[in-house]
Amino acid sequence: MSVTVVTVPVARRPIDAVARVPGSKSITNRALLLAALAGGISQLDGVLFSDDSHWFMEGLRRLGVAVDADQAAAQVRVHGVGGGPPSTQAELWVELAGTAARFLLAYAALGQGHYLIDGNARMRQRPMADLIATLNDLGAYCHSLGDHGGLPIALEACGLRGGAARLAADKTSQFLSALLMVAPYAERDVDLMLSAPLAATPYIDITTAMMADFGARVTCQGYERFQVRAGQRYHARDYQIEPDASNASYFFAAAAATGGRVRVAGLTRASIQGDIAFLDVLAQMGCSVSAGDGWVEVCGPAQLRGVDADMSKLPDMAITLAALAPFADRPTNIRNVELIRHHETDRIAALALELRKLGVEVDERRDGLTIAPGWRQPALIDSHYDHRMAMGFAVAGLKIDGLRIGGAEAVAKTFPDFFERFGALL
Repeated sequence: MSVTVVTVPVARRPIDAVARVPGSKSITNRALLLAALAGGISQLDGVLFSDDSHWFMEGLRRLGVAVDADQAAAQVRVHGVGGGPPSTQAELWVELAGTAARFLLAYAALGQGHYLIDGNARMRQRPMADLIATLNDLGAYCHSLGDHGGLPIALEACGLRGGAARLAADKTSQFLSALLMVAPYAERDVDLMLSAPLAATPYIDITTAMMADFGARVTCQGYERFQVRAGQRYHARDYQIEPDASNASYFFAAAAATGGRVRVAGLTRASIQGDIAFLDVLAQMGCSVSAGDGWVEVCGPAQLRGVDADMSKLPDMAITLAALAPFADRPTNIRNVELIRHHETDRIAALALELRKLGVEVDERRDGLTIAPGWRQPALIDSHYDHRMAMGFAVAGLKIDGLRIGGAEAVAKTFPDFFERFGALL
């Protein structure tokens, strides 16, 4: 595989720009699944076209769901089948797409047939065992063929019985999202009790809100118990997908790093995406945040302040915050994000390694990092083939002349033209 190296252009003055970012990956992949389960044709607008959504759409097609995609228009028409997948046999490839692996496994469990799901070497290491266990408790028969209790996974499906089950969702909330979205199509009501604290709760808020948008309700008792009544059905509809708040964070961080101004069009403070709350972290660092009808704007301060941040509800934003930390006036402490060790790479270890290349002092802990202000030299940063590492360190490159990012092609996972749009800020 060829490795792309990008030299990030340094910002010689405060940035002043308006940016647009593609649709949310989280919303796109949830909408695709809900539309497939619904009866009739749904039109999705503002769809993210990236590696992750490509493998999700391809998986649906292999499972017998017709998906018509118009990338130029950022639009997809899903011919919903009103339930489980029509195909009785399919081999699915998800590359490094965690949502595709977890959501498609749960969807395939509603089918009648034999299915195999696999992905690349890193995806084979990512957690799946707890989802497999709970699916089997609900009447599925799936088992890991891998060395880590995950992919590849073989599934012999005959629908989901439903009932009560326990779920460990402390490594990723995607397990719970996958089960909730397919639960209305189980034979009996589904009652899920969490056996460990739920990771990244805002993503479950997205899931339950979108399920309601498509016509099914979840009864929640805090974030410990979730009940879904069987027999509910999703309805086909037109659905507008918001810009990706996670990917917008790099543009807001560009304003923060340079003491400039960046407005992201199409995004609002009322977004259902939990990562919109990263704006509050930026405000703690001294940024001013304003919003209007269809836009959010960040203005950076003359000097960023270091913060002590519990990022358990914003785990994907840990990298963005870490990229800003060297330019703050005091150490920045990132806490309660142990789960990001199980993402595209071990993000805590990768952040510590790459920041140290820049001469930044870093204290690595199991659940986070403390990052001292200051840096000594530019370096070639390894993305670890993680899209968020590549995009996060692009922010640092605005301040560190000569910083280069190896494996920059990793951004194709969720934001294929990221470097073009990011460079346009200057």
